[in-house]
Parts: sequence; C-alpha cells; structure tokens
Amino acid sequence: VAKVFYKELDKLEMFNPQSPEFSVQLNYLQTMINLPWNEYTKDNLDLKRAQKVLDHDHYGMEKVKERILEYMAVLKLRGDLKSPIICLYGPPGVGKTSLGKSIAAAMKRKYVRMSLGGLHDESEIRGHRRTYVGAMPGRIIKSIQKAGSSNPVFILDEIDKVTQNTVNGDPSSALLEVLDPEQNNAFHDNYLDVDFDLSKVLFIATANDLSTIAGPLRDRMEIIEVTGYLMEEKREIAKRHLIPKQLENHGITAGHVTIPDEIIDLIIEKYTRESGVRSLDMTIAKIMRHVARKVAMNKKF
Repeated sequence: VAKVFYKELDKLEMFNPQSPEFSVQLNYLQTMINLPWNEYTKDNLDLKRAQKVLDHDHYGMEKVKERILEYMAVLKLRGDLKSPIICLYGPPGVGKTSLGKSIAAAMKRKYVRMSLGGLHDESEIRGHRRTYVGAMPGRIIKSIQKAGSSNPVFILDEIDKVTQNTVNGDPSSALLEVLDPEQNNAFHDNYLDVDFDLSKVLFIATANDLSTIAGPLRDRMEIIEVTGYLMEEKREIAKRHLIPKQLENHGITAGHVTIPDEIIDLIIEKYTRESGVRSLDMTIAKIMRHVARKVAMNKKF
C-alpha cells in the first residue's frame, strides 16, 4: 500500500495544480490517508459485562446473545480470530437492528450501519474506477472510513431487499467478496485499487425473508433466527423499555401516568397483533401524547 501511495504521490507532483487531473489525484491520496489502515479499537472481552449489557438492552433473544458471547470467548482465548458473518432473520420489529448497537457497546467497538434496501448499483459497494468523472469509493470503504477503525461492528440492514441482476450490475454478487471470511481479508475496491483487510470487521446482516437472498450469499452467512415474542415477553419489553422510552420522548414523568399490566395485556391482545413490538410502541406513544396534551393544558407557563 505504501509503495502504491508513494508512486501516486510522485504522479501528483508532476501535475499542474490547475489541471483537473490534479484534484482527482489529490482526492484519491486523501481517501487513502483517511482510511484506518491497521488501526483497531481494543476489544473489551469481559464476558460478564457483555452479558449484562446485552440483557439490559434486549429481553429474550437467547440464541443471538449466546453466539456473540461464544465469539468473544474464543477471541479472548485465541487473541486473534476471523470474525463470523451473522445474519439475523425474523419478523419486523423484534429488535434486529438495535441489537447491533448493543453488541458494539458490549465489545466497546465502533458501530456502523449501512442500509441495503433497494440498492441497485454494484458500484455502490465496490466503488467506481478512477477514470470516471466524480468517482468515489464504495459504501463499505466509506463506512470504514467513517468508523475510524478497521474492526467496527458493521450492520448490513435489510440484506434481503438488495435487487439482483439490474442494468448496473449485480449488487448481491458484489457482496459475496465482502461477506466471505476466506476472501474479505483482501477486499478490492475499484476506486482504491489496493486490497483492504475486512476480516476483523464483525458483519451482522438483518433480513425479514430468507427466500429473496441469493443462494451463494446465504451460504456465506451464519443464519440465526430471531423469532417473534410471546405475550409475556411483550409485556416485559413494554414495562422495561417501551414505556420508559416514551415517557422520556414526550417530556412527562411516571407520576403523570401509570399503565397497569392488564391494560398492557389488553393493548397487546386487542390492538396490536404482530410478532415484533413496533405497533405496541406506537400505541403506547399514542397514550403518552394524549397524557402530554392534558398535562400541557393544565400547566401554567
């Protein structure tokens, strides 16, 4: 990489600063400098602390938590390990995306999220060649640059919504190199034109439907099913997470409103028939708005 960099730097010195080539070359060299080559954040591998963080942020989801803790345990014993590529699949609203954030917090790693919904251009992932006007690196390299470390927790959101075989190439095939643990230690971005090591990045993909993911891509990922919640679990989630969150969002305190268990059960049974908890969250928000309005009307400013 250093060889390539100095070669390109010599080229820059030959250009006239007025020429358009000069700015293209300068942008390229700046992109290379800004990438976190060999910069890693130090993992916190305290398994008990990690378990606490994961349990505090998410109720249930035992399979996923177990897998993350196993990965951390092996990393602690071996000191070096290729990161697995995990795919969480399940109905909407069960907390797949937010789980990524708490995994990053548990390991004390940087967190990046890239939404793949409706992605239809291969160069979004692999970047453009530098010969094009307005060429840019792909979103994988950009996200790594944004994270500022070469081992973040990288969420690939909605991997099942990537379009296949479009006019602009096949983005789901471009993802094969990113998500193959055997290949991604030398990920080739067209813009950079040098290999970048992605093997320490912990990729977590989320999907609602496995049938729309291309076969070869599915084979490269470790699939963990995140099932919907039972009535009792939903009640606990509402009490521990949703109600405190909505109280804070609406600027009211627990003294203004208390929602008893039987009311939570009634909302779950009669108003929100779903596997996740998204519409339950919205219904609780509706109650809070109603309370907030009453509180605001009686309050003297």
